[in-house]
Amino acid sequence: MAAAEDRAEAPGIVIDEMEVDGQRLRYAVKGGPAERPPLLMFNGIGANLELGFPFLNALGETRAIIFDVPGVGGSPLPRLPYRPRTLARWAKGLCERLGHQAVDVSGVSWGGGMAQQFAFQYPRACRRLVLAATAPGWTMVPGKPDVLSKMASIRRYTDRGYMRSIAAEIYGGDFRADPTHIERHAAGMRPQSQKGYLMQLAAMAGWTSLPWLWSLRQPTLVMAGTDDPLVPVANARLLHRMIPKARLHLVDNGHLFLVTRAEESAATVEAFLKAADPMEAGA
Repeated sequence: MAAAEDRAEAPGIVIDEMEVDGQRLRYAVKGGPAERPPLLMFNGIGANLELGFPFLNALGETRAIIFDVPGVGGSPLPRLPYRPRTLARWAKGLCERLGHQAVDVSGVSWGGGMAQQFAFQYPRACRRLVLAATAPGWTMVPGKPDVLSKMASIRRYTDRGYMRSIAAEIYGGDFRADPTHIERHAAGMRPQSQKGYLMQLAAMAGWTSLPWLWSLRQPTLVMAGTDDPLVPVANARLLHRMIPKARLHLVDNGHLFLVTRAEESAATVEAFLKAADPMEAGA
């Protein structure tokens, strides 16, 4: 189990550890009414689970589960490199050990690929799908080369000064106008390992969801920022066209709108998850 001081870092959120299929995972759970399945969240590349707390705290009536990918945050490095299907299996095992046979699934940026993989790999375990600031893998419409080159380095997670210097350029939106967003984001970061970051990059090498997006049957909310230097909004439009039951929601913001506009984003997501007809919710 996690140390006691590491088990309640935010009101209503409990942090702990669990072994799943031989891999130890550090995870956090936000409680709430049991009227719907909890929301399983896949974070962005290099992002420890604390960086998702602003969004979790903004959720009103939705239980949530988030975990550190092996090699990131408090989850130890895996014995071997992994692929998206392996991470999806670990995530499903974690949910089952927490007592949930079915979940709603969300993913932001890199984690959006993992969310797509989970929905495809375990269709009966995924009720609804939320994809934020993400793309269909290597077949994506790329961001600017100089922005992508900065993302390829772990330095933004190990050097807070460097993060502050590049945040506006790589994340866009609110980070351009208000430096306090950069400070709050940097404050939530935990030291990362170079090997864990490289494993995340390698996991997605050659991966694409385009051949099977048409087969996804979950109602899907596709969210994107209109000022996203990393994942241009064209990717969201592509996901929207390819997924049969998808609804597109554009935000006048950058890559990390789930963080800088947490309350607004959480309200949109919860309306989608709660709606009897999710294709009409918030339309």
